[in-house]
Amino acid sequence: MVARYAQIAGELRDAITRGEYAVGAQLPSEAELAVRFAVSRGTIRQAVAVLGAEGLVGSRQGARRIVLGRERSQSFAELHSFAQWAWSMGYEVGGRVLRQRRRAASAAEAARLALRPGEPVLAVLRLRSLEGEPVMLERTVYAGWIAPAVERLDADCASVTQALHESVGLVFAYGEHLLDAVAAGSEDSRLLAVRRGGPLLRQRRVTTTPEGRPVEWSDDRYRAGSVAFGIRNSVDVNPLVRQVGELRPSP
Repeated sequence: MVARYAQIAGELRDAITRGEYAVGAQLPSEAELAVRFAVSRGTIRQAVAVLGAEGLVGSRQGARRIVLGRERSQSFAELHSFAQWAWSMGYEVGGRVLRQRRRAASAAEAARLALRPGEPVLAVLRLRSLEGEPVMLERTVYAGWIAPAVERLDADCASVTQALHESVGLVFAYGEHLLDAVAAGSEDSRLLAVRRGGPLLRQRRVTTTPEGRPVEWSDDRYRAGSVAFGIRNSVDVNPLVRQVGELRPSP
């Protein structure tokens, strides 16, 4: 069943696409939308956040949301999970845990998760799908403090972000992303049904709570052509930072 906020996001998205809200126009206020759809302002906030993550709307401090465009893309301006993004685009999304085990954190993982090397973490390999087709492999390392909650999730849980929020109240508030291209390894090629050595888009990310406590460090690898990332920037806000990559073989 599609969540109510996703349904509302779909109706607002259609209205923007039809031109009912022109580029540069303001959306109705949260209070007005809450009355129209007979839901709480919190539900409206979630729905509008979906549109913001797609790059359709934006805002300034203390102002209503403004329509930025009519084309949808996955944006880095607002934090959004893979499943939430896919649902907002109308896709059927799936997830399946292929491997999960507790182990000691490596030095690199400890640095990302603000741990000491050797502290316990939970390593999870998860295959993601869109419309029944495999599109992405997630190799995620969770900090030990959240590991029990992750282990209790169903192996086919579609949205870990949503499930952890519903089960333990965890809120993912900040994400840092690194994008590059890598060659598919043997495990990548077998699980994603691509040629070994073929190109994959890699997104490495660390996600934290509102207090800045690291939750997860992940290496996500997408099949070529399966997902496109979009960036909108302005003189006021630029969510993208360019970095020069190191010239070395990918792991």
